[in-house]
Amino acid sequence: MQCEKLFNKIDELYEQYLDVWETVCNMESPTMDKERVDAVGRYYIDIAEKKGWKVEVFESVTGNVVCLTMNPDTKKEPISLSAHIDTVHPVGSFGSPAVKRDNEKIYGPGVCDCKGGLVSALYAMDALQQIGFCDRPVMFLLQSDEEAGSRPINKPTINYICEKAKGSIAFFNLEGADKASACVQRKGIATYIVKIHGVEAHSSLCAKSGASAIAEAAHKILDLENFKDHDGITCTCGVISGGTTHNTVPGYCEFKANFRFVDNKQYDEIAEYMSKLAEKVYIEGCKTEVELFGNRPAMELAERNLKLLETINKIYEENGLQVLPAVKKVGGADSAQVSSAGIPCLDNLGVIGGNAHSPHEYAYLESLKKSAKYLASAIFCM
Repeated sequence: MQCEKLFNKIDELYEQYLDVWETVCNMESPTMDKERVDAVGRYYIDIAEKKGWKVEVFESVTGNVVCLTMNPDTKKEPISLSAHIDTVHPVGSFGSPAVKRDNEKIYGPGVCDCKGGLVSALYAMDALQQIGFCDRPVMFLLQSDEEAGSRPINKPTINYICEKAKGSIAFFNLEGADKASACVQRKGIATYIVKIHGVEAHSSLCAKSGASAIAEAAHKILDLENFKDHDGITCTCGVISGGTTHNTVPGYCEFKANFRFVDNKQYDEIAEYMSKLAEKVYIEGCKTEVELFGNRPAMELAERNLKLLETINKIYEENGLQVLPAVKKVGGADSAQVSSAGIPCLDNLGVIGGNAHSPHEYAYLESLKKSAKYLASAIFCM
């Protein structure tokens, strides 16, 4: 077994990295809290500097992206690892301390999505360095606003990551998963703001005058809620506001519509549908405008990604690890844009857990060691 020495080192470091996992997740870092997000980045920078790795920082208004490179001066093509340091949970959602663990699981903000992946990458790189691996650069990219869809000001953070990762023979995105697998396909995301202008009037005159923007919105939300194809287009209208007082016909209402789609063809279908929805009138006197609020491409099924999975599964089989089945996911991630940039990419190679984006988020302790072995052996043998 080619990786026996490497796996022994990973086993030796296990308790140390369980503590790192707990420390990082106790550093709560909601996406829009730049100070807290940057604090997590600095934690990793301090470790990287002690190990002699190259450190680069891309400044961002939300939180800074950090790029840590081991073996930066070697000539082979790099392998890139990536995970995000931001979470969705407001500070204090999990009590104090934020992180708890028992003999089987760890609980807390981002333990699975996605700080477990952050720790497994560092864990794998540390083990590789300690056994003397210096064959190729290993680039670790810490994304800062993934939970916001990398949206502020034309997606500068994920664009930076794609640019840095150019030329990589593999890009492993370390989102958590509910079982050991490799994601090769993800849905894209398109979010629209729908703004409806009605005509205000006294509520007693609603049968004779006025045009209810809320009523118009209700009809259109029901239209949008009909998109319920789990394997195709879906739509959820999750935020709505409108009206002024309970006794006034509402003159304005707006809501957000969040679409998921499989490929660019479906994205075009959504754009055309929303244009037609804007023209459609249910309540006479109402006018509708739609605005694309944010989007993320689909991670379409690509031959280069399937070949990458085939390559690493051969490594796993030769080294006594379970091979990873290819799966598709309905949630979006930065891996979609990386794959769209032509970089061989696989996702969901972080830790195993569940209940992400909830106060009950958890991950299995042993999955940290397994994730590190998957990453380290792929890097060592490619």
